[in-house]
Amino acid sequence: MMKKIVKIMLASMLVLSVIMISACSKSDNTTSQTQTNTDSDTQTEVRPVILVVSFGTSYNDSREKTIGAIEKAIEKANPDYEVRRAFTSQIIIDKLKERDKLEIDNVEQAFDRLVNDGVKKVVVQPTHLMNGFEYDDVAKSAEQYKDKFDMLVMGKPLLSSDADLKKIAELLPNITKDYNKDGTAVVFMGHGTEHQANGVYASLQKQLSVNNYFIGTVEATPTLDDVVKATKDGGFKKVVLEPLMVVAGDHANNDMAGDEDDSWKSVFEKEGFEVECVLRGLGEFEEIQQMYVDHVSEAIAELK
Repeated sequence: MMKKIVKIMLASMLVLSVIMISACSKSDNTTSQTQTNTDSDTQTEVRPVILVVSFGTSYNDSREKTIGAIEKAIEKANPDYEVRRAFTSQIIIDKLKERDKLEIDNVEQAFDRLVNDGVKKVVVQPTHLMNGFEYDDVAKSAEQYKDKFDMLVMGKPLLSSDADLKKIAELLPNITKDYNKDGTAVVFMGHGTEHQANGVYASLQKQLSVNNYFIGTVEATPTLDDVVKATKDGGFKKVVLEPLMVVAGDHANNDMAGDEDDSWKSVFEKEGFEVECVLRGLGEFEEIQQMYVDHVSEAIAELK
């Protein structure tokens, strides 16, 4: 009788053990499945990216006051997006890497990184002044990568419409009012390009409501000679030089304000003008930063 009772007890314990093992196994499987689902959800939650593309500059102070400030303004206005940086000038990229150990992607590297990171939605916002050759190159690169994303759109450069030109034409006299005085000509130096977009300089000149403001370019028209003639014909005694560029980089520091014989400063001095140089890029002004933010907003609207 006793043996029979023992056998029954052992059988009961065996059944109980099987039930407990089965329950634990189910619990482990459930936990494992939950973790898998969580990992999967994490992997799919990749933020969309705004890729801010600039020519770049090796002048660190100006870069942070201009390009950096534009990027921060865009980031502040779009908290749901990650903001990344790319430069188009490989010479500047290489110089910063060698001199400052600062690594910045070129456009192709930035796109490859976006693909590898699993980003699905991309807004490319150039900080170029106009849709010239540099902008065209960025647009071509974007087109080549377009199929690798669910959505990819291009934002417009700073001066893309009559409304943009009007805003800049109203802004320039305002930001230069401290030295807009009788007998003084305010001369803006643009980069210039052989691209048809170079016409934006003449359009902007026409929009200016003041007759002592002049726009010239380093590499196209209007030329330095054109501007010198206009200032002489106007009877001005002093010239204030300022870059019409997003960044006050090499062109501003050397071609405009340098001490070489062919710099704009030297040429105007030889013509008998008193010359003052203002080294600041357009990107330093909040109004300009806001214009880029607005262009980003227009591009984001195309994603929806």
